[in-house]
Amino acid sequence: MTLPAAAPARHAAESAAGGSPEFSPTRIIEVELTEALPRLDHDGHYGRVFILARLYTEPIGVCVRPLPQEGIDPSELAAVLWQELNASIAERFAAAGLAAPTVLTGDGLAAAPGEWPLLRRRAALLADAPFISVVVCTRDRPEQIKKCLNRLARQEYPRYEVVVVDNAPTSDALRPVVEGSVVEGSVVEGSVVEGQTAGGVAFRYTVEPRPGLSWARNAGIVAAKSDIIAFLDDDDEPDEHWLTGIAEGFAKSSRMGCVSGIVLPARLDNAVENLFERIGGHSKGRGFTAETFTKSGSQSPLWPLPPFGVGANMAFRREALDGIGGFDVALGAGTPTGGGEDTLAISLVMMSGYEVAYEPAALMWHHHRQDMVSLNKQLNNYSIGLTAFYAALLWTRPTALLGLVKLLPMAVRYLRGGQETAAEATKEEPGELEAQLDRKPMQGMLMGPLLYGRSRRQQRRVAAAARAR
Repeated sequence: MTLPAAAPARHAAESAAGGSPEFSPTRIIEVELTEALPRLDHDGHYGRVFILARLYTEPIGVCVRPLPQEGIDPSELAAVLWQELNASIAERFAAAGLAAPTVLTGDGLAAAPGEWPLLRRRAALLADAPFISVVVCTRDRPEQIKKCLNRLARQEYPRYEVVVVDNAPTSDALRPVVEGSVVEGSVVEGSVVEGQTAGGVAFRYTVEPRPGLSWARNAGIVAAKSDIIAFLDDDDEPDEHWLTGIAEGFAKSSRMGCVSGIVLPARLDNAVENLFERIGGHSKGRGFTAETFTKSGSQSPLWPLPPFGVGANMAFRREALDGIGGFDVALGAGTPTGGGEDTLAISLVMMSGYEVAYEPAALMWHHHRQDMVSLNKQLNNYSIGLTAFYAALLWTRPTALLGLVKLLPMAVRYLRGGQETAAEATKEEPGELEAQLDRKPMQGMLMGPLLYGRSRRQQRRVAAAARAR
């Protein structure tokens, strides 16, 4: 769950200035700094460019720049990236025990892969890689999930399976999509379809008839064969090194209960997609530095903004999930609360004594909402899910009340508008779309505990009906 940003008010000077700034579609690209940099041409459509920079495959930062008609040649691109990222580059070289470069040219940095510690550690890890189960929950979106499954099939990771959970489907349309990902045939075991891609990755299909994302995730846990279970949404496209980043996080400690990673926009062609990213997206406060959190650390497990991660990109050790009873079925999409199940699971795992790692190398690309109705519904669900999360936390762990009381001053600042608006965060004039953002986050927050109670009663009826069948 990403916490909602305060909705920016319309700027008084906007009308006098002739309206909001013109939206410019943004091209998403990736650049490896140890290779020759590309020339970025203007194709008549994209007016800006969102550049993810990598150093020996590791994502280290993002630059967003206008894309002029004449394009950007490699030397100009090098100057832009160096200005923004030279400190991050120097930090990585220092950690590797190597002299930092003094300049970045269009030819890229001088590469010596054999000397790079990250690549050596990764090679050792992949030589004895832990088996990972990937759970994707979906409902009636066969076209959307095709992209997700295609990206999953191309993971640079040797041992994993993919479990697709069809949540209360209205048709059987998803089954042939999963079967279409199977090259070597399929066998049916009850409600589970199994098969393998040409690369040997097992795809498994199962149905969870009880509606709600937490029901589906819990069904995925049951179906999964691994002790490490990773989750992503059906509108996500994992980076090819995603599972490697997940495995690297768990390799840091035997007490690592959860690993999450960064979530970046898969596309910014639409003004609404761009607005969501401007107000924080799924990466607000989550940078490109790996961190490990514990219940006794400086970051409280009771205040989820911002570092722990989101449900679109998280993985758990099975014993940690079993210890908290899985995902709370009264939280999440498909319930009156609309969200909060991911935050609760991560927080409870940390409170149980496990470590939680944030690994930017576990990168996920996410498709944002494309219309204001959907975006406002999403932000409203975030508001409801935030306080529903706290209600669920107190229901599960009443002793957390004292810790929450200590956090009240921070909460008051938050509710009084301590967050940056989109315009403040980007130093830009607010636009017309921002004025259409739902400005009632408080109303959603006030409803969260009530809706959590309602959802608990509803899910008890759902569970009872399932047992009676």
